[in-house]
Amino acid sequence: MHFAIFGLSITSSWGNGHAALWRGLCRALNERGHTIHFFEKDVPYYAQARDPVELDDGEVVLYADWRSVASKARRVLADADVGIITSYYPDVVQAAALLSDSRAMSVFYDLDSPITLTRLRAGQPVEYVLPDGLARFDLVLSYAGGRALELLQSELGAKRVSALCGWADPQLHFPQPPRSEFRGDLSYLGTYSADRQATLEELLIEPARELPGKTFVLGGAQYPDSFPWSKNIHFVRHLPPCDHGAFYCSSPLTLNVTRRAMAEVGHCPSGRLFEAALCGVPVLSDYWPGLEEFFVPGQEILVARTREDTIEALEMPAEELSRIGRAAYERTLADHTASVRAQQLEQALEAATCSVAQNC
Repeated sequence: MHFAIFGLSITSSWGNGHAALWRGLCRALNERGHTIHFFEKDVPYYAQARDPVELDDGEVVLYADWRSVASKARRVLADADVGIITSYYPDVVQAAALLSDSRAMSVFYDLDSPITLTRLRAGQPVEYVLPDGLARFDLVLSYAGGRALELLQSELGAKRVSALCGWADPQLHFPQPPRSEFRGDLSYLGTYSADRQATLEELLIEPARELPGKTFVLGGAQYPDSFPWSKNIHFVRHLPPCDHGAFYCSSPLTLNVTRRAMAEVGHCPSGRLFEAALCGVPVLSDYWPGLEEFFVPGQEILVARTREDTIEALEMPAEELSRIGRAAYERTLADHTASVRAQQLEQALEAATCSVAQNC
């Protein structure tokens, strides 16, 4: 199949989780014989932290404004089998109009469905959702499963929905030697988000205060000067995906903190869970409904609700932590790689095609 994808970013992971996901999925789709054109608006904050991306079969199209790329997008869609528009794509209205006039199957992929639904319930605007909602698309994919699928239908009029949850790429995330600049007892990798702050303070900052002899390593972008640092919390500014593996592998345990909207909707794993697992590093995660669908608590992942849970995890024997890390690695390799999600995407598209044609 030929895919035309209109997405937030594939070239820069600065302040977003889309890029690393798309790199792995596009590589997996290429390996399965598909061609991809990925359209990304060239914006300054991504240009300053851009990683080289090459598709084996296809092209990454960076453009300054819609007028400069509209003709090319029309030509690509004329030959495409599937057109996908993602959440936070800045030119969603223009791309959707072209997609509606093409022969390609129209797909909206909400990589931020918990945020979308939370903002809708609060009466806030969602700039990447069309005025008529999602009814015009042949298929709506959601990064969250569970009740998020029902809400996308009832709240936004989606006709056909399917979950396409997080994943990681084994070619990018794998066990690596530790690096001295990342070394610690507990690591955390994530862009700053105000709605994660309370949980981060409970599960990392407070344990750091109570355990001054331990080293906590925090990596990510957009952290404010007012963040409550302590002497034993070491900060690593924005890490490109190529350094994620070394970062995880430099601590015996890594923390995952889920954004509030994702935790409330549930069934929405962070990609960081799968990245760390493919590196063989055990994950300590906050709890959210549906976690058990992806990892078995106590066997493949550790769950923390309080600072005492973090402290207890840090005191676990190294052998037990290693066992959990191995189990998570095996589960992720079997169920949560980019290759597995590429197959699931193919299946969702096939089912939607049958439904549109009313033959299945």
